[in-house]
Amino acid sequence: MKSDLCNRCGSCVGLSGGTVVFKDREGGYRPVITGNPDEATIDSMLHACAGRDFDFPQFRQAFFSETPSFHTYTGPYNGIFIAHSNNDKIRQAGASGGMITAILLYLLDKKLIDGAVVTGMSETSPWLAQSYIATTADQILGAAQSKYIITSVNEILPEIAAFSGKLAYVGLPGQVQSIRKLQLAKDPSVANIRYIFGPFYGNTLHFSSVKSFLKSYKVRDYTQIRKLYFRYGEWPGNMRIELSSGRVIELPKFHANYLIPFHIVKNSLLCTDLSNEFTDISGGDAWAPVYEERGKGFSMVISRNDTGKNILLQMEKDGLISLTPIALEEAILMHSHGYDLKKRGTFIRMRYRKWLGLPVPDYGYTMKGFSLSRHLMELVISGLFVILGTPFARRMVEFIPPAVIGRIFESSRTTWKKATRGIKRDNLNT
Repeated sequence: MKSDLCNRCGSCVGLSGGTVVFKDREGGYRPVITGNPDEATIDSMLHACAGRDFDFPQFRQAFFSETPSFHTYTGPYNGIFIAHSNNDKIRQAGASGGMITAILLYLLDKKLIDGAVVTGMSETSPWLAQSYIATTADQILGAAQSKYIITSVNEILPEIAAFSGKLAYVGLPGQVQSIRKLQLAKDPSVANIRYIFGPFYGNTLHFSSVKSFLKSYKVRDYTQIRKLYFRYGEWPGNMRIELSSGRVIELPKFHANYLIPFHIVKNSLLCTDLSNEFTDISGGDAWAPVYEERGKGFSMVISRNDTGKNILLQMEKDGLISLTPIALEEAILMHSHGYDLKKRGTFIRMRYRKWLGLPVPDYGYTMKGFSLSRHLMELVISGLFVILGTPFARRMVEFIPPAVIGRIFESSRTTWKKATRGIKRDNLNT
């Protein structure tokens, strides 16, 4: 709970019977033991913790043994597509093509589920994310778009267990992995979950990112936030904050990415799962010029079993979504930057941590044999995260207007991507 291994999935809180709670949600957002959990409860919490360990090969065999295809980067798959909702409202509400929202609405309309575990923004503290069970179309739409601050979906496990009906579940990789561990153990808390979906995952930011962003605009009281969006408007969207005074602060999404190296949650750099490999269907932005230039938003969607693929094909047949199959190689190249960061970079970073005597998660597999240039590149990346994550660096960046630092960051990022393109794509498909 106190180490970098904690991904704040919330399972320990949800399983604790009230003896573990999240404190300081606007700060470190860590689970804290406040009661006296018995041994059985402690065993249950430890077993469910995916930050501590998650055996990828074991769980692939347990849940996707019938899936015909597999790649270490994408995970199991039986279909990879470029897709988007054909409903403009749903498509615009989503982070990219609105696919996860569209799927949930379809399942609810067809009465294949009675509710969906989703994450929106809190009504009482609109600057924080909050998970809930949506039972109406409006509630599902209200949870659309990405949330780049900490979420802890699994803290509502008691509500999931008490729900009367079938549920779909939406979560990030660490949250999904914990649910799969509970499912394999036949824990009653997840008995109602019939479908699991999730977005691709790059990183999570501390809430300090929002506070710092506001300070750059001379706003020091984050409780004045009335609405907080991370992908508002036309794709790729804007970070947008609406204040109780009526003031609106907005910055293009790619420029707001400057916050990442200053406020990233360290566990993000220990996660090897970019494409949410243990879902029935996962999806993320289709990062390719042919789609980016069109705007509107396109998703890359991966179905991982017959359940997921049949949903997509039926939705296409009903005219609800557009679906275009793509090859594995195209899918990997489309997210080559993310796969390199997660699948190569993470294992290098974990090796560094072992040398320093720091704990690392056990994923049941490892990757090695990387080139010297990739190791050197990682030293630069990790060094920047260490330096820019210091209180001094965080404070200094607040004196630079976000519009300025955003443009500098985006220009620097583009230059870096071009300079390291060959290193990242070297032997990427092997």
